[in-house]
Amino acid sequence: MFIVSYNVNGIRSAIAKGLPEWMGQVMPDVLCIQESKAQTLQIPLEGFEALGYRSYWHPALRRGYSGVGILCRMQPDHVEYGLGIDKYDAEGRFMRVDFGDLSVISVYHPNGSSGEQRHFFKMQWLDDFLNYVQQLRRDRSRLVISGDFNICHRDIDIHDPVRHATSSGFLPEEREWMSRFIGTGFTDTFRHFNSQPNQYTWWSFRANARQKNLGWRIDYNMVTSNLLPRLSDAGIMPQVKHSDHCPAWVKL
Repeated sequence: MFIVSYNVNGIRSAIAKGLPEWMGQVMPDVLCIQESKAQTLQIPLEGFEALGYRSYWHPALRRGYSGVGILCRMQPDHVEYGLGIDKYDAEGRFMRVDFGDLSVISVYHPNGSSGEQRHFFKMQWLDDFLNYVQQLRRDRSRLVISGDFNICHRDIDIHDPVRHATSSGFLPEEREWMSRFIGTGFTDTFRHFNSQPNQYTWWSFRANARQKNLGWRIDYNMVTSNLLPRLSDAGIMPQVKHSDHCPAWVKL
């Protein structure tokens, strides 16, 4: 199974930039979308449907904001929309599809950079998300969690760790949460295969950051430890440019 996570920063914009054509070239089995920024009826699906994809969407109540989706080449056994917590589900941040004993999650963690209130919201989300996942694992023990975590875990995951030491997305409490999350039994699949520096999935639109590769690695495919025997490869696609993010992928 070939699973791709992609924060598209607006699904309609990404479609206009050739997202369906790119999908036709790489043909992931599952594509987890973040920041769709559209209501379901606003999304032109013809290009995906022509490739044989089924699509499921969990938009935010606020138009043009957040939202996640999952596109699949096969019919899921079950689709779950949201965490069941209203303040988070109103922002369209979580959905899950089940295929047999495997569950694939598309998640968009909040960005805490807009102020103290959103930082607190993000930290509360992170704790509630971890608690939710721990409960979910009692019934669905094999998880792939794909998405934009809005956190760089280690110094190697950001282009200037010293300058960004006090930046949202690289704060000590966020990085500690990531370590704690992984410590509950998850593997960062990219780092399982790749220990090289200068490997990023998001670049600011400012100061030619992408051309200079001044980036952050904030998009992940996390798998539960019981999937390690199935793990065959993982990587990123920095050459793919429908968004300010690039796709991150894993193969089971």
